[in-house]
Amino acid sequence: MIIAKSFEVQNSRAVKELMKLLNEQFGVEEKLGFVFLRNSKDKVYVVNRDIDSIDLNKIWIDSLGLYFGKFQSDGFRPSIEGSQIISKFATKSILKLNQEQKHEWMKGHDVPVEWPNELVLVKSGNDFLGSGKVKNNSLLNSIPKSRRLNTVNESFSE
Repeated sequence: MIIAKSFEVQNSRAVKELMKLLNEQFGVEEKLGFVFLRNSKDKVYVVNRDIDSIDLNKIWIDSLGLYFGKFQSDGFRPSIEGSQIISKFATKSILKLNQEQKHEWMKGHDVPVEWPNELVLVKSGNDFLGSGKVKNNSLLNSIPKSRRLNTVNESFSE
């Protein structure tokens, strides 16, 4: 089913494929309970199952749902919110940053880390900050420019 010409509701096979990737990459075994929508740019959005009660053919839709992540050649990269949704189910590929590393990451800089090359969920303390790709012992920054911080109002003591 296609919604608003730009979103396609993912059938059970496509959802299983996504869940398999999330399991392989991050150890997520739980079903998330959302309706998944995918656009032509391989971006995935999630909406509540109650979306079925709305006749979407009668309204103009420019945007729908919460951006969950994107399919890429090397796997699935969750968005900041996507990483927070799967965080309670994730059991692997969780890269923990100290406070100084977190500040650099949130400012949009790559961060040196000792980690194998892979897509990771980025965590600091109890907070999931998003996802990133580690390449050659560097966590490559993927925070959108509009969400980067110029200054961080937080002390460096943990």
